Formats: sequence, structure tokens, C-alpha cells
Amino acid sequence: MRGPFTVEQVDRSRVTRRRITFFTLVFLFTSLATWFMADLLWRDGMMPLEWVVLVLFFILFAHIAVGFSTALLGFYVFNRERDPYRITRSIEGEALSDLPLATTAIVMPVFNEDPSRVFEGLRVIYRSLQLSGRLENFDFFILSDSNDPTNWIEEEVAWLELCKQLNGFGRIFYRKRRISINKKSGNVADFLRRWGRKYRYMAVLDADSIMTGESLVKLVAMMERNPKVGILQTAPRVVNGVTLYSRLQQFSNRLYSPLFLAGLNYWHQGESNFWGHNAVIRVAPFIDYCCLPELPGTEPFGGRILSHDFVEAALMRRAGWGVWLAYDLDGSYEEGPPTLIDSAKRDRRWCQGNMQHSWLLFARGFHPANRVHLLMGIMGYVASPLWMFFLLVSTIHTFRDVISGAYTHLHAESYTSIFGYLVEVPEALALFSFTLLLLFLPKIMGVVLALQNQRGKAYGGAFRLVLSALLETLASTLLAPINMMFNTKFVVYILMGQGVGWVTQKRDANDDTDWREAIITHAGQMAFGVVWGVSAFILVPSFFWWLSPVLAGLVLSAPISIFLGKASFGRQAREIGLFLTPDETEPPQELVRLQQHLAECYRHMPPLAPLRNDYGLLQAVLDPYVNALHVSLLRQRRGNREVRSYFIELRKKLLAEGPAELELREKMALLLDPESMIWLHEQLWKQPSEQLAEWWRLAMRQYNVLTATPVTALYR
Repeated sequence: MRGPFTVEQVDRSRVTRRRITFFTLVFLFTSLATWFMADLLWRDGMMPLEWVVLVLFFILFAHIAVGFSTALLGFYVFNRERDPYRITRSIEGEALSDLPLATTAIVMPVFNEDPSRVFEGLRVIYRSLQLSGRLENFDFFILSDSNDPTNWIEEEVAWLELCKQLNGFGRIFYRKRRISINKKSGNVADFLRRWGRKYRYMAVLDADSIMTGESLVKLVAMMERNPKVGILQTAPRVVNGVTLYSRLQQFSNRLYSPLFLAGLNYWHQGESNFWGHNAVIRVAPFIDYCCLPELPGTEPFGGRILSHDFVEAALMRRAGWGVWLAYDLDGSYEEGPPTLIDSAKRDRRWCQGNMQHSWLLFARGFHPANRVHLLMGIMGYVASPLWMFFLLVSTIHTFRDVISGAYTHLHAESYTSIFGYLVEVPEALALFSFTLLLLFLPKIMGVVLALQNQRGKAYGGAFRLVLSALLETLASTLLAPINMMFNTKFVVYILMGQGVGWVTQKRDANDDTDWREAIITHAGQMAFGVVWGVSAFILVPSFFWWLSPVLAGLVLSAPISIFLGKASFGRQAREIGLFLTPDETEPPQELVRLQQHLAECYRHMPPLAPLRNDYGLLQAVLDPYVNALHVSLLRQRRGNREVRSYFIELRKKLLAEGPAELELREKMALLLDPESMIWLHEQLWKQPSEQLAEWWRLAMRQYNVLTATPVTALYR
């Protein structure tokens, strides 16, 4: 297909053929592997336990086959004249200055994030749009739900300084919700109710997102050229990894994800998915059709939907609007968690959200493709307990047959190793080889594709690329059983009715690895691996070697977690050229500027430790500049006499006894009350020092020291 293109030109019959091809591949791969497994199990007769093993194997191998088929189709796309049905073709070859745009709000919901990272990231995006010459079409909104007073106050100061330095008043806005309802999705919904109708599009970012001005302009232009597209999702690249774990994640993301993304676009087309950030949304249909339903019952399965993005994509598609993936658009970035434990904490939240989607699998009006997305999201976590159950049932099956004498050949010397068993049982060798092919061929294809496109130099050279890929494969093999155990635990907890709170994602990295947390977190996994391994080795040595990749990850889980969480090891790997990505060796200017700005911010010393915990409250009460700013951003409200009496008592208690004697909700209540903040500032400077708590006396003595490097300098 040549010439101008819009998504309305997509041949639906061809899309149907693509999906038939995809699901046929999944069926063929799964059927072939299941036939090999059935042949092995039938050798000694099919009992109920064997049927359980076979059914579990079929389900789990189908999950593997979906991923492999997607990568295989992606490899096919890259080895032909690209995919003619890609949405980026609708603006291909046009100059940035000629692209059609419309009013767009760039919204960034934040919750107790590092203010320096948030606002320096926004500065980079703002400057990039400015350099593109298309800034006049975009406004910025920081939507805060932070419940930490220090974060809240620093966000306000950072916003004011950013506006002053960029002349961004009237274009960069900050809003702090009084009541944080329904977490991130509720934050965005509140924005849309108040200001959404002023904008045709909304670009949603995470606190760690970076998007170039060029990518934002192109996304909006693609929406303008394709008026039936409701959501346009980019494929963010993981960047700025410091620890060895985060560097492994960004390397695998950069090397392997292009295959999977091209494959997804091949069969998704206009029924793709939404990942919640680094995407552009058409505001009007989103407001009209994407209101999230309240699920029956209570958490963890009921109540408010935690993972909103998949559901919003399904609702948008149900209303007749397309959801597309701009998989080949450059300039979209995000950051990943620095450690294995932090990644597991994030997965705990995602797990509950995806499990809630079980309510919606058969929702009225959803397209089949969206039901597949929801099912695959559920399987992303349910597969772990199923794998765990499969391995345990297989262990019981083997132990039973050995003890009963049914598999007397397992005691032969030739079967004391995995290699002997594979040689003597051709079906086992075929299944083993076929499974390895589906698991590791996508990685090989990713390396081949990088070398074919002469991108080896961008990964540190062909030798370092191959070596990094081998080491990443080894690491992912060890991490797989650890993640399996984590997800199994999460699913079991959810089935037992334990919900999850909204926690701030850790995004920074340092060498202060918490050994105690690592040992406590992984102790159960290590103990389970030891018991399982010893039992297998005593009863069936050959089966022990089959399990050895799983057992190694479990037994060594704590040392692996600590080792991969070291920032120093990550820096050493970068110095010797391991796990390099094109975004490091050929970084865009936006990422370079971000690192320069953050390095400048973090050069400043933090406040003294005794004052740190309530430093935001200190600023808002003590500093005239910050106090005036904070009060100006509050809504003026007056309560009844009883409410005012409550605030009067809180004020007196704060000055006389210090912040440590107040609960967090009491501090937040005072910070939300403009009258109290004005009174506290005046009285703090008027009252004799002996009437103030020692904490305030220390704060006032250090005031000159703290203002020698004013807080405003932290955001320049």
C-alpha cells in the first residue's frame, strides 16, 4: 500500500486473515507440544493425575505459544517492507511544522513522587515542544494526590519556580486534590470533569515519563488525521537504569520488545490496548464512554477498578472508537523499578487490578480482541500459580511412580542425569527442544534483527551485544522462578481477600541494599527450594536435574536480589560495555538534558536530619515566600464554629508541642486550611521562643542556614 493512509482504509478482511494466522500458529504450537506431552504420559497409562498434568500443560503452553507467535509475526514484519497497516503512515514524510494539531492537555498525575524528577522532566518536555515550534497547542497539568506534607509543599514551590523560569504561567498548571478518590484514574477523571471540555486531546504521562516534543506533535497529528481513533498508545522505552536489575530490564526491553510490538500491531490493528501512560486520548469520547464501573462486592475483587487502562480501552472500542499502537514511533520513555523487590511491589498492585478483570471477561458489547487482552492480563499473573501447581503435580506424579515401581527405568544409571533421559526417550527430547525453541528463539531473533539493521554498535558492538544477551538470558532464567513464587503468593492473597494499598513506586537507586528486607522477603522461597530440591535428589536424581533451573533461582533468590539491586554493579557493567542500549550510546537530547538538570538539583545538601521529616510543614509555616504561595493555592473555605474550634486547638498544639505530636491527617488538615496557615505564620514570628516547642526553636535558628540555599534553587 502506497501513498497517504488513514486507519479507515484498513481492509477488515485482511485483519481477519491476520488474526486467523495468529491464532492458528498458537493452536499448532500448543497442539504439537501437548501431543508430545500426552505421548509421554500415555506410556504407562492415563490416571486422573496424568490428566491433570496434561490439562495444565495445555493451558500453560498456550500462554507461551501466544508470546512466541507474536514475536514470530513481528520478525516477519521486520523482514518485509514494513507493515503497511501502521498508523504512523498517516503522517509519514511530512514536516513537523506542517502537521495538523489541536488543543492538547499534557497531564501528569503524581503521588508522593520526587518533585525534582517530576518538574525537571516537565521542563525537558516543555523545552522540547518549544524547540519544535508547536508549543502553543499544549498545556501542562500536574495533578497531585500527594499525602506527604513535604512532597506537597515542594511540589508547589517547584511549580512556581518552573513557571517563572519558563514563563509558563497560563500554560503550566498545578492542582492538589483535597480528597484522593479512586487513585490515579479518579485524579484524571476529576481533571476531565473540571477542564476536559476545553481540550480535544489529553496526553497522559507517568511521573517518570519523558516524551520528546516531536513525538507529542506526531501523536496529536495522527489523531487529527484519523478522526475515528480514540486512544493512541506509544511503546515507551525503559531508560536511566542504574542498578544491575534495572539495566537488565532496559536492555531486554530495548532489544526484544520491537519484535513483540510489531507482532501485536500485526494482529491488534484498531483493537489494541491502552497501558495507562505515554498515550494520547481523544477527550470527548473518553468522557462520554470510559467512565469506570463499580465492580460488585468489596476489594480485592470488587469495588473500584485498580487497573483502569485495559478497561478504558475496551470501553472506547465498544463505543466504536479505534485504539491503536504507534509501535514504531520514537521519543517515548519511562523508567523502571531499581530492584527485584520494588518490581514485585509494583506487580502486587497490578496483580490485583488484573484479577479484577475477571468480572469483565463477558461484559456486554466488548469486542473479542478486548476480551483476549483482558484474559491475557489475567493469565500474566494466574500463569504463575498454574506453573507452580503443574510443577508440584509433576513432582508428585514422578515420586508416586518411583515409589510404586512403575518407573523402574528411572533407577538405571543412564537415567541419573537429564542428558541420559533425553537420549533414551525421544519424545522427551523433542518436547524439551521444542519448549526451548519457543522460549529462547525470540531472544535470538532480537539479536539477529539488531545485527541485520547494523545497530550492533549502538549496543556496544556485536560481541558485547551477544554477550549481554547471553547474560540477560541467564539472569532471566534465574529470575523466572522467583517471579513465579511472588505472583503465586499475590494471587493466593487476593483469593483470600487481602487487598492492596496505593504506594509510591521507588524510582531512585543507591547502594544501601537492605539485606534484612531481602532475606525476609525471599526466606520462604529459599526454604521451599531447598526442601523441594533435596526431596527430588534423594528420590529421583534425574528429576532433580530437570528441576535444577527452577531450584537454582529459588535457593539463591536473596543473593540474586541483593546482587542485582546494587547500583555499583550496574555502573561497572556500563563501564565495561555490558547491557548498553542505543538510548545510552546515542541518547536523545531530552534524556541528556534531564540528567544534567537532575545532577544540578541533587548537588544541593538536604535539610538537617532533625527537621527533615516535617520539612514541608516547616517551609509552609516559617518561610514567608512559601507560606504566601501555599495559601494562594488553597480554596478559601470557612467551616462552622465547631470546625473552627478544632483548628484553633490544632494550631496551638502544633506551635507548643511540635509536629511530632500531630498525626498525619491533622497536619494535612492544617495545611488545607488557609486561615490556619496565615495564623501559624504570624504567631510563629510573634510568640516568645520559650512558648514554642524545641523543634520550632531549632527550625528558626537554622532558618538562615536553610535559606542560604533557598528551596527555589533546587528546581533551576
